[in-house]
Amino acid sequence: MFSKILIANRGEIALRVLRACKEMGIQTVCVYSTADKDAAYLKLADQAICIGEGPAADSYLNIPRLISAAEICDVEAIHPGYGFLAENAHFAEVCRSCKIEFIGPPVAAMAAIGDKVACKRLARKAKVPTVPGSEGEVDDEEKAVKLCAEIGYPVIVKAAAGGGGRGMRIAHNEASLRAGLNQARLEAEKAFKNSTVFIEKYIQYGRHVEVQVIADQHGNAVHLWERDCTMQRRHQKLVEESPSPILNQKTREELCASAVRLVKAAGYYNAGTVEYIVDENTNFYLLEVNARIQVEHPVTELVTGIDLIREQIRVAAGEKLSFTQKDVKQNGHAIECRINAEDPARNFAPSPGTIGELRVPGGLGVRWDSHVYAGYKIPPNYDSMIGKLLVHRATREEAITTMKRALNEFHVDPIRTTIPLQLQIMDNENFRKGEVDTGFVERVMLAK
Repeated sequence: MFSKILIANRGEIALRVLRACKEMGIQTVCVYSTADKDAAYLKLADQAICIGEGPAADSYLNIPRLISAAEICDVEAIHPGYGFLAENAHFAEVCRSCKIEFIGPPVAAMAAIGDKVACKRLARKAKVPTVPGSEGEVDDEEKAVKLCAEIGYPVIVKAAAGGGGRGMRIAHNEASLRAGLNQARLEAEKAFKNSTVFIEKYIQYGRHVEVQVIADQHGNAVHLWERDCTMQRRHQKLVEESPSPILNQKTREELCASAVRLVKAAGYYNAGTVEYIVDENTNFYLLEVNARIQVEHPVTELVTGIDLIREQIRVAAGEKLSFTQKDVKQNGHAIECRINAEDPARNFAPSPGTIGELRVPGGLGVRWDSHVYAGYKIPPNYDSMIGKLLVHRATREEAITTMKRALNEFHVDPIRTTIPLQLQIMDNENFRKGEVDTGFVERVMLAK
């Protein structure tokens, strides 16, 4: 087992990894930018090193500075968290070439599933359902027009290296297809330095369901069941839950088994998430694979009782998984609300600034994962999430009731947050019945 780990991230996930390391008896090194110099969790680390100015390019995305900090502190491994460099194959390669273990998948597996076109090819070989569409890259506009006439509109143009809704365009006819291809390519090149796009049939009124997987370096791979992340705005998740309210047990088991087949085919180890779109008839199709721990991983921890960060570290150290597939049970129902410093009443305008008052909810079944405190200044440089509010109860109905109570109990001032919208979601009759889709929030709840 490692004796010292560097945490190459910030905020809530840095604190989450730090806590797991403390419980495992592992020393920690936290890096920080000048914008995060007052982060309270830095005082909990064994060492804290400033790696640059506030902009991520000068700090959390600066590979030479991260490696220098790791070498100065003589760490054995780096945990990338999520975001920033978590899915950067080059960073993983640099770490390992410097004899520092990267707590994540092997580079070959990252390459196999990181490009959406290559991932779809691998999925077909592993008998994982994929959405009808192009066999690979679309580089000819006329061929794209012909393909879409065959599979039928609407279609969606996607960046092969994309994520977070960038490099994506929905087309309902030939004119919007031609425009969407060019727009998606330009956006993809700007965001990912890769203009490759492909086309899929757009599944209207679909749900976003993902499967948590983890595998070790000894050939063992398991799933930890699914999470439903359908409640979104502009492809950004607002609420996540497990189990999914729309899957029967047979479909659930088929879905999760397909995720394990895919990661095995990729030679994947460590934690990852296989994401699917589920249509109105509960047919499921692969969307993509995220080769890292997810923001919403605590949802899975609550229903399975398994510490995913601890397991990630054990796998990276070469140990076998501490459990088998038959050990992984779904117990009760968990819901997570991402609390973002954004104002829903002003088109989700960012709300950075200093938190004056902060009272967080508690009670039976409530969990708050966050790094913020009263007096904390939210920097404008990074993602707007200030924390994750989770509940775990015996049934979905109880979980919704507890989440509503917890959201009402939550008080943060003077910044604005997404709590008012999340309260509306908890009260929404369609959400309570499970009769929603990925466009529901924008199409129905925000269309007023």
